[in-house]
Amino acid sequence: MSSTTRYSNYDSIAWVYKEYFGHQQLEKALSPLEKLLISHLPQKARILDLCCGSGELAQHLLTKGYQVTGLDGSETMLSYARENAPGSEFILSDARCFELPPTFNAVVSISGSLAHLIKIEELTCAFRNVYAALLENGLFVFNMYSEEEYQSDWNGSLSGDVKQEYAWAVQTNYHPEEKIGRLNFTVFQLVEGNWQRSDISVEERCYAIAEVQSALETVGFTEVNIYDAERDLAVEQSAGHLYFVCRK
Repeated sequence: MSSTTRYSNYDSIAWVYKEYFGHQQLEKALSPLEKLLISHLPQKARILDLCCGSGELAQHLLTKGYQVTGLDGSETMLSYARENAPGSEFILSDARCFELPPTFNAVVSISGSLAHLIKIEELTCAFRNVYAALLENGLFVFNMYSEEEYQSDWNGSLSGDVKQEYAWAVQTNYHPEEKIGRLNFTVFQLVEGNWQRSDISVEERCYAIAEVQSALETVGFTEVNIYDAERDLAVEQSAGHLYFVCRK
């Protein structure tokens, strides 16, 4: 698949994600995944980690004895994932375009990754590919953010870090008229004595629950349950973090 088709936006900031966000996102997802996914899986289940990033979730699932395949559109992310979870198989592909046979007991996607698919048609394609990769009665668990989360936390706030050899910052903004959230990264790296600057903008779409549920049902999922991480799953400071649990 060509890089023009593949979602490779994270290539240039993959190291920032690995160092600062990968474990953070995993920690937030551990309790919900234990309740909604892991407790329902057979031993040695085959799991597809969709949009696997730098492989923190894949590594965690390996320690539980599962057979893990990770898929991501960023070649750089996958290089880190192979280091983090060397017992997993990894595939360079795009959630919108991948084709795998129905061999997985479960497909999982965390970090709100599927919201990077800005058009509902793209999201529906990803759901269709997931459905095709699942065994009968297989589970698909993923998370997204509600508008409540975007409005409360994506308000122009800045975060970042400064080290001797690099510095980075990210500002999050939500545009309600477009239903689009933007992460604007600025990265400085010291390369052979010279500072190099990169500016990268990554977008997410704030989908209405009804849109997502309709797309899931369109591709064949008949059982879809939705949970708010804070209100339904007792995860603190996670209101608006929505988990979708779908069965084939």
